[in-house]
Amino acid sequence: MSLVVSSLARYPVKSCRGEQLREAVVEPWGLAGDRRWMITDPEGVFATARTLPRLVLIHPVLHEGGVTLHAPGAEPLRVPFPEGEGLEDVVVWRSSLKATSAGEAAAAWLTEVMGTELRLVHLDDPTRRPVDPEFGAPGDRVSFADGYPLLLTTDASLDALNDWIDEGVDAAEGPVPMTRFRPNVVVSGSAAWAEDDWSVLRIGGARFRAVKPCGRCVLTTVDPDTGEKGREPLATLARHRRVGKAIVFGTNLVPDEPGAVLRVGDAVEPLA
Repeated sequence: MSLVVSSLARYPVKSCRGEQLREAVVEPWGLAGDRRWMITDPEGVFATARTLPRLVLIHPVLHEGGVTLHAPGAEPLRVPFPEGEGLEDVVVWRSSLKATSAGEAAAAWLTEVMGTELRLVHLDDPTRRPVDPEFGAPGDRVSFADGYPLLLTTDASLDALNDWIDEGVDAAEGPVPMTRFRPNVVVSGSAAWAEDDWSVLRIGGARFRAVKPCGRCVLTTVDPDTGEKGREPLATLARHRRVGKAIVFGTNLVPDEPGAVLRVGDAVEPLA
């Protein structure tokens, strides 16, 4: 069976609800519009659904002038791309960089919706954040994604994982959907875990490096439809998918040919 892209997604605001796409432009730091906005605490440290699981219920919709935020029980808020706002120091994992404040209205809306003081920032210049030099090349850059420009998963690996969950003590929590893993590119037609062995691949008209497996965390246990936490799929992954100290699912990609357009149905060809 041939390998093809079965779905594409972007996540306009880090840790909030994603958007399924039919096509997407590949930029050096990720899919166009992916994770260019981020929610922080008042000190500029990134906030995620790992500790604030109800962030997954916030639904951002990109538009030409910025982003509109939707949340259950709240009036939508239209947030324009910041103009004239000052740069702020922000922290994403081990990265410290500058981002542009989205202003007080966005901060007040997020604080009201989440019940804790939060702010919104926009990465106006995505060249500011390099990827981990241990796995990337000197010029590689990333937006507010955890570590690398794109995340790829496969349908076959999810099927295998759900089979393991069904055999375990938490079978009632399965099957889990692919949205638990927040990938940008999902591939169908492969064997389960084939992505472990890919180091270079072509997707449609673009070439990518698969630089490292994606380490998974408690965020995968948050139901994207309810914001509630469980044990799966992390408990089962921990039993079957450990690489060193990491629990892995999917692989991180860095584009070598930005500017290409990826489409659902595109052919996927492992090159090495």
